[in-house]
Amino acid sequence: MRCIRLAAFAATISVAPAFSQQPHSTPQHVVSHIPRQPVESSAISNVGYSKHLQILEVEFVNGAIYRYLDVAPAVYRDVLAAKSKARFYDVNVKGHYRSIRVRAPQKEQVRAQ
Repeated sequence: MRCIRLAAFAATISVAPAFSQQPHSTPQHVVSHIPRQPVESSAISNVGYSKHLQILEVEFVNGAIYRYLDVAPAVYRDVLAAKSKARFYDVNVKGHYRSIRVRAPQKEQVRAQ
């Protein structure tokens, strides 16, 4: 089953150039086709999920997008239902799943003084 998911995952992204030969390399360019929906959060702007591929995508207010692999559907439902999306992400997603950066931060975050 995992091989099928990985093959399907590979089919949903476009990578240019391909993965380098270095271990733990990341693609230089990933195109996302996973629809994301806006959420109310000070740090997260949109969240999307592919049930078929079990991929969670998180877009941050700074423009960065990360894709998390092998995420159960319940995690997606829970992040949408969480009172604090950013806190839920920090505790339950970040560092718990393999990830791929889809897009680097696009803008500086404004810090309150």
